[in-house]
Amino acid sequence: MPAIPWLDINKLDFPSIECASEDPNGLLAVGGDLSTARILRAYRQGIFPWYDESQPILWWSPQPRAVLYPEKIYINRSLRKALRHADFTVSFDSAFDKVLNGCAEINPKRPGTWITDDMRGAYLALHQLGWAHSVEVWRGSELIGGLYGIGIGQMFFGESMFSREPNASKFALIHLCGQLQEWGYPIIDCQVGNDYLQSMGAEEIDRSLFKQHLNEYTNRIGQAVGMWEMHWRYSSSGSVGQT
Repeated sequence: MPAIPWLDINKLDFPSIECASEDPNGLLAVGGDLSTARILRAYRQGIFPWYDESQPILWWSPQPRAVLYPEKIYINRSLRKALRHADFTVSFDSAFDKVLNGCAEINPKRPGTWITDDMRGAYLALHQLGWAHSVEVWRGSELIGGLYGIGIGQMFFGESMFSREPNASKFALIHLCGQLQEWGYPIIDCQVGNDYLQSMGAEEIDRSLFKQHLNEYTNRIGQAVGMWEMHWRYSSSGSVGQT
């Protein structure tokens, strides 16, 4: 395997994503920092940080790339029924820090976390600057699920999600897709595919096509940088309303 380059802390440049390793798939560079400028530069080039406390900062750009086109979100019959009979509220950008905490929770299915203290601080800073956004699912005042990611131009880069009740993260993803469609966002970057994402309609595309999407959609004018504050209320009677 070719040597993985270390980033110069004083420069924001990354290697071309075509230089990413095949094994492990997508490892591109090591080091640097988690400054807002570096992270935004990375996402615009199809690169994201992913590492744990025992490692230096690792930067990735896997091949193939998992994406979800919002108009292709798949909602099966049982999930549609759950939506009709649920009693919950969905909000955007009302509890970003709590969503981060939920995504970082350790449990028997997830014995470790890559959301280190430094990562948490970096994404909180991005949120405060209006780049990073969260979707929350509430039952009363209890946060039962959610997700977060970064919006650049007309492209959303998903980072992580969690559920404390069945389907809660799916409800968050469904609402994100619906709102992104309304705003004209054509794609969500899901980074690495898995069975869960595929069950919701995600697919894997070649790096060359993903680069085309990056070049086109991150340079479009999307929602203004800032808070995406919205709320939807679902009742067990099947009614829904935006507040």
